[in-house]
Amino acid sequence: MTLDPKDSVALTQALIRCPSVTPEEGGALHLLQDVLKQAGFETHLVRFSESNTPDVDNLYARIGTSKPYLLFAGHTDVVPTGDETRWSHGPFSGEIVDGILFGRGAADMKGGVAASVSAVLQFLDEVGPDFGGSLGFLITGDEEGPAINGTVKLLEWAKARGEQFDHCILGEPTNPERLGDMIKIGRRGSLSGRLVVEGKQGHIAYPHLAENPIRGIVTLVGGLLAEPLDQGTAHFGASNLEFSTLDVGNKAGNVIPQSAEAKFNIRFNDLWTHETLATEIEARLHRLAGNEIRYAVTFEPSNADAFLTEPGAFVEMAVASIEESTGIKPVLSTTGGTSDARFIKDYCPVIEFGLVGQTMHQIDERVPVSDISRLTGIYHDVIRRYFHHKTG
Repeated sequence: MTLDPKDSVALTQALIRCPSVTPEEGGALHLLQDVLKQAGFETHLVRFSESNTPDVDNLYARIGTSKPYLLFAGHTDVVPTGDETRWSHGPFSGEIVDGILFGRGAADMKGGVAASVSAVLQFLDEVGPDFGGSLGFLITGDEEGPAINGTVKLLEWAKARGEQFDHCILGEPTNPERLGDMIKIGRRGSLSGRLVVEGKQGHIAYPHLAENPIRGIVTLVGGLLAEPLDQGTAHFGASNLEFSTLDVGNKAGNVIPQSAEAKFNIRFNDLWTHETLATEIEARLHRLAGNEIRYAVTFEPSNADAFLTEPGAFVEMAVASIEESTGIKPVLSTTGGTSDARFIKDYCPVIEFGLVGQTMHQIDERVPVSDISRLTGIYHDVIRRYFHHKTG
């Protein structure tokens, strides 16, 4: 049976049947390239490489040459399936049972990619190629991986070509329970660190001849946790520091250890940058340690900055389309982990809205087919509003 790419459910099934576990392309990007080429898009399948990382294919496509330019972004790579015998239906089968579509990537985020492609094709079928602007796709195969040879480099590649975007919709699964619950208008930043306290190893029966680093690290960990970093901002909750490990590597019950280590991560709001937050943590540790605790703190490199797309006409347009379709006024949120929006925000305002994410990365990942169709309709309505075509 010939695929109708304007049918977002069928297109989702076709994409799921491409086993594109990061960094394998699996045929998904080639499928999208063929679909968009046939619709009149200029397409580029671009491979990026870097030492010690896998090569990754990415897709860029555009139709139109004038402004405004509305970009849809996403990824076709997926996480591994886990134990395939535990799936009710094959993870790459794309089976539909009782109105539910099963498959790895159904929620995160082949369903969202398919909905955006089908919505654009439906729009072009209605109004033709001279719609008063440009539409494009920026699709990576490296979102679930190290994110080195994907969106970052594809954006740089597009900029070098002179591409300039006005707004972007990233179709990540943003809704916690129902389609329409939530738009992401920003994301918290992420900063990870390692704290080491030095002591002096010795016999536990002779503590005066040793220096127990556990006492020091408990003081520092407790002090960092006791004092909030901030109280939050208008669109962000309070920044949050959590320790993930606390370890001395000591297997002997009668030995005071030489050193103690703790690892932590901070999800921070738009009051901070990586630099200012690291400086603040260093200052707090200095106060807590005084002249008594010998310690060192280091921070891991991070490309996850806090950012916010200020509510305005573009956000309000998306809210109106979602509310009209679902009857729900979406919450404007900055919660959750990181996404490729952290890279796109340096090129244009970006919002995230996609499917319900309850089963993403799980065994039996799945979405209702009705949600895929409704998401397609929402994207379609946003496109018509964006280019000032009369809505139905």
